[in-house]
Amino acid sequence: MTERPTVLFVCVKNGGKSQMAAALARHRAGDAVEVHSAGTRPGGAINALSADVVAEVGADMSGETPRAIDPDLLRRADRVVVIGGEARVEPVEGMRGTIETWETDEPSERGIEGAERMRLVRDDIDARVQALLAELN
Repeated sequence: MTERPTVLFVCVKNGGKSQMAAALARHRAGDAVEVHSAGTRPGGAINALSADVVAEVGADMSGETPRAIDPDLLRRADRVVVIGGEARVEPVEGMRGTIETWETDEPSERGIEGAERMRLVRDDIDARVQALLAELN
């Protein structure tokens, strides 16, 4: 039996985009991939609107809480995905995986706010998650 790949999604606060990516990856991959998320400067709570729009497509992040990056997890992850241009993750000694950055759509730059903005962000992240999962499997 082969070991399932491990993915760590990272953003700054770990309350929105990285949590969305993790929830979508769990929803799409089931048990085929070990999925985690973390923040470089974790916030205090999950973004409620993010949780709502992820739930619309059948994924669930409601039971999650923002957390910091665990260096041991960073070391053993097959792929570390940094979401957005604000978070920075430096490689650690003994890291087996790679770090990539997803510059996601930011609809607020076009004047789109609220649930409509969050759905566009979700759909962008979801498409990237599905491509990543196809690559890993």
